[in-house]
Amino acid sequence: MLVLALDTATTDLVAGLAEVPDPASPNSCEVIAESVTATRAHNELLVPTVTQLLQGAGRAFADIDAIVVGCGPGPFTGLRVGMATASAFGQALGVPVHGVVTHDAVAALLDAPSALVVTDARRREVYWARYDAGARVDGPDVVAPAALECPPVAVCSVPEQLAEQLPEQLTVQAERLTYQAPTTAGLLAAADLTATPGPLVPHYLRRPDAVPPKVTPRSPALPEVDLSQFRAPGK
Repeated sequence: MLVLALDTATTDLVAGLAEVPDPASPNSCEVIAESVTATRAHNELLVPTVTQLLQGAGRAFADIDAIVVGCGPGPFTGLRVGMATASAFGQALGVPVHGVVTHDAVAALLDAPSALVVTDARRREVYWARYDAGARVDGPDVVAPAALECPPVAVCSVPEQLAEQLPEQLTVQAERLTYQAPTTAGLLAAADLTATPGPLVPHYLRRPDAVPPKVTPRSPALPEVDLSQFRAPGK
């Protein structure tokens, strides 16, 4: 089974191809092509990156048997690029599309008894989730970095520029402080390729910036107008 893995929930654009001999054991996958690029130009780079990976691996879109995509949490614009692209590929190719929580894909790679995964939510906030033995026990959620409350963990995965903004006890008490980007192997480890995938659900965790305009009350100075006089006869 050839699986295409995509994630655009973070500032790392992740695309990869993996051969999965046994769908019931995605950890046994062999990653045959992968690109992890630090960028915010997800929309411009994603499809060309996938095309290049296929060409480099000597494969075609028709060879893809399934797709795994990270569904966040992530900022609205970047996240929807990966999910919309995965959905379009799935419909065009007639293959299943499996959505996973991006933080779960990161935690699957940390190999720790307990872990905290933190990513940039922008607007001076972070997305986070906590794990015990690889299983998510809290989150994902969004919060200001200084307000993040969490029991001590063995490993904390957080971008370097955000680490100093977290409460000191989180980073000091962690046995290992690192940053792990999502990867093809992690996305597959978080997916259940034997299940029938449901609808893709994005984890935005907050409302978008755009909001409906407020209704402005009519000024008392404006006269009431009987609009019926302007209707055509018979209507």
